[in-house]
Amino acid sequence: MAARSPLLARLAELAASTRVALLDDRGTTTHDQLIRRARSVAGALLNGAPSLDGRRVALLLTQDADWLAAFLGVLIAGGVVVPLAPAYPAAELAWFAADAEADLVLLSAEYDALALDLAHGRRVLRVDALLCAAPAPLEPTLRAPDDLALLLYTSGTTGRPKGAMLTHANLATHARLLGTAWGFTERDQLLHTLPLHHLHGLGISLLTAYLAGAATRMLPRFDPERVTRSLAHATVFMAVPTIYRRLADAADPARLAAGARTLRLATSGSAALPIPLGEWWRSLAGDYPLERFGMTEVGVALSNPLEPSGRQPGRVGTPLPTVEIRCADDGELYVRGPSVFAGYWRRPDTTPFEDGWFRTGDLAETDAAGSVRLLGRTSVDILKSGGYKLSALEIEAALAEHPALAEVAVVGLPDATWGDLVVCAFIVRAGSSAPDHDSLRAFARARLAAYQVPREFVALAELPRNPLGKVVKPRLVELLRART
Repeated sequence: MAARSPLLARLAELAASTRVALLDDRGTTTHDQLIRRARSVAGALLNGAPSLDGRRVALLLTQDADWLAAFLGVLIAGGVVVPLAPAYPAAELAWFAADAEADLVLLSAEYDALALDLAHGRRVLRVDALLCAAPAPLEPTLRAPDDLALLLYTSGTTGRPKGAMLTHANLATHARLLGTAWGFTERDQLLHTLPLHHLHGLGISLLTAYLAGAATRMLPRFDPERVTRSLAHATVFMAVPTIYRRLADAADPARLAAGARTLRLATSGSAALPIPLGEWWRSLAGDYPLERFGMTEVGVALSNPLEPSGRQPGRVGTPLPTVEIRCADDGELYVRGPSVFAGYWRRPDTTPFEDGWFRTGDLAETDAAGSVRLLGRTSVDILKSGGYKLSALEIEAALAEHPALAEVAVVGLPDATWGDLVVCAFIVRAGSSAPDHDSLRAFARARLAAYQVPREFVALAELPRNPLGKVVKPRLVELLRART
């Protein structure tokens, strides 16, 4: 019997379910309705052909049920999905489509103005028109487990984004591992407010809930007031530290606490969660957020336990089943397993595999129980100053305890004397006064070794971020160098 796509096999099972799959601003969509829409998208794209044969199809769509129907429809048709981020400028969107060699773009009406920029050398189709087409059959045996399903571009925090190639088996395995580890059932409802061009929003959040048969309440974008109102109806909430920070700054504490305490699970990822922020959430919700380690190339590899009492603030947990890890002599974390990606699109020489192990670029250490603590990215978070090797994340964690600082980011600026001149950029908490340089150094000295204390402290109105809210440290370095 021919190998079949485990992802499409699961869709075939869900096609018989009349349970709610997704709730958006237009209404409710059940699993069987969603699969019918996906098959119509596939039928329109195929137009009588047996398969798209791996053609790349870019999606620039409103985050609602049609987004998921289009995503699944491309996979059913044998294509490869390339999600685009509406927040990017038109020229950047065109670059992604060109790099992926996408010759089809599916567009929502609200992004019609971008159609001309994306139309050069490719067809641009309105997704609403495809939903009326005759449905294609859903046949898992027509797609193999190793067939490419998704071209997901890295966040580009350390350089030009690269297209990570994720297969049908990668996505199905990852969703199954997380669904089991985090206790997902069809009785769950995920409150979803993350962008779908990123693995956190698509693979970790949406696909984990959807393939478990759970419902997802999809918000088109993050809004503190809407999140506060919607939490009471959810059982799971997944967020990045920036979202927790914005909730702390903008939401009504009593209303937020009332909703947060109904959740069975809140997670945090994509960046280190400052412990004071995690403790703030615990004071509202009762449990510390579940932290984990993941990246576009490996999915979630490590996770704290579902049981709140076993979670360790500042650590990202232990490997999920089927995931293997090891730390090289220099401390770099290596990962392998069936959820690890197939490589970078058109860049085989840049894919950091070593004897089957993926080199993550993160430095880590483990405790006696095997729980991992990340020390930072080898390229931007490991600083060499005055002969010492420093972890920017460790310094940030200490300074994040300062009551007047809302956010901090530590980087190294090139310096003839120090090698890396350690600089802390910070945002002042609303309602607080900016602390002076000497008081910040004294605060740091009380918590860090003398050689870890930043040489300079710079107050900023905002930190440069990617669309998911992660600080882009190379841009921060450029900004700080321009000020000197």
